[in-house]
Amino acid sequence: MSYRVTVKDMPRELRPREKLLDCGVDRLSDSELLAIILRTGSREKSAIELAGSIIAAFGGLRQLLDASMEELCAIGGVGLAKAAQIKAALEVGRRVALSSYGLRPVIRSPQDAAGMVMEEMRHLDREHFVVLLLNTKNQVLAREVVAVGTLSSSTVHPRELFKLAIRRSAAAVILLHNHPSGDPWPSPEDIQVTQRLLEAGRIIGIEVLDHIIIGDNKYISLKAENLLA
Repeated sequence: MSYRVTVKDMPRELRPREKLLDCGVDRLSDSELLAIILRTGSREKSAIELAGSIIAAFGGLRQLLDASMEELCAIGGVGLAKAAQIKAALEVGRRVALSSYGLRPVIRSPQDAAGMVMEEMRHLDREHFVVLLLNTKNQVLAREVVAVGTLSSSTVHPRELFKLAIRRSAAAVILLHNHPSGDPWPSPEDIQVTQRLLEAGRIIGIEVLDHIIIGDNKYISLKAENLLA
């Protein structure tokens, strides 16, 4: 019979919680931080080992932001409770980052909008459609993932996008999505989707200011390219 080392069996200096108390939170690795959130491991793995498996499965903590409950639960040792803990903790971090300690980011140019998502979206292997919700001063109220597609496309329904905007009382929106190929030039489908969302926004009274396509460390603004009718 194999013997599994648990976190409790480890020396104090190697236990994530005690390491945090003794050395400070900044001294912990990503796996150790996630292990504290998980609290316990599985029958086969300690909390640290399970945390490492989760991070490896998605390629990093940043990629975990877009992981669905179903994708998390597909990892051995992760049930609904642990998946919910992970999603809640990451959402807290995302909201704190977005709030910038009470100062809402202001979008003054396509570069400002692209810069908010570039590092997160440039390496994604599927198309993610994101919306920035803005107030009348072009301050960012929220950033929401509207749809996650396949390797080559994402499906965006106006009702889903504008439902988010109405819920947050947004005055305007900026659309963003990535091209996993790394080439940000818009496809005919991208332009068609943009026109459909522009029309829906006019009817509802929420302006679509731009649609920005993210490539590999580069982007295209449909507004700057005069592709917004």
